[in-house]
Amino acid sequence: MSLATTLYVLSLVAVAIVAYFLYASFVFGAGYQPTPARVVRRMLDLAEVHPGETLYDLGAGTGAIVFAAARKYGARVVGVEVEPVRVLILKLRLWWGGPRDRVTLVWGNIFEVDLRPAQTVAVFLWPGAMERLRPRLESQLPEGARVVSHWHKVPGWTPEVVDSDLRVYLYRWPAARGAASPTGGSETRTPPQPPAR
Repeated sequence: MSLATTLYVLSLVAVAIVAYFLYASFVFGAGYQPTPARVVRRMLDLAEVHPGETLYDLGAGTGAIVFAAARKYGARVVGVEVEPVRVLILKLRLWWGGPRDRVTLVWGNIFEVDLRPAQTVAVFLWPGAMERLRPRLESQLPEGARVVSHWHKVPGWTPEVVDSDLRVYLYRWPAARGAASPTGGSETRTPPQPPAR
């Protein structure tokens, strides 16, 4: 095989991988869009994640929230992802950089996972997925659990805090069903800082 043919084949393989990762994954319910680091920090700060707490990241993608919550906040994290390539990336990241003792990865459907152990749930999902997820959250979340969402609101819930600059919404269950008035703008409450490492 000539060098030109080899490069052509490798280029086709690379294009196919990128196309799968970005577009074919829509088959699994969501395309890939990573959560920016500053949004991850804001989500975890607003949710007041503490060491030892259990956080579920539904639609974990490649692990931006999973690894930040475990490493910087000391949380026990359950990352749930259905798309196989992202699951492989998550497992490789966990194998190479851990922390293995605080991260559990679940290759599964976010609409079937048991959320009863969750103290915090982090989501960055499309509106249709949020609508489908809401009944599961309502039936399984323990009292006082926090749900923090980026970009899309939980339909029918009232956020406790809204960061309109970053489009982050914090809900506290079961108060989220009420009609409390959310804090607007960039939110004035000072959330606790992550533990020093």
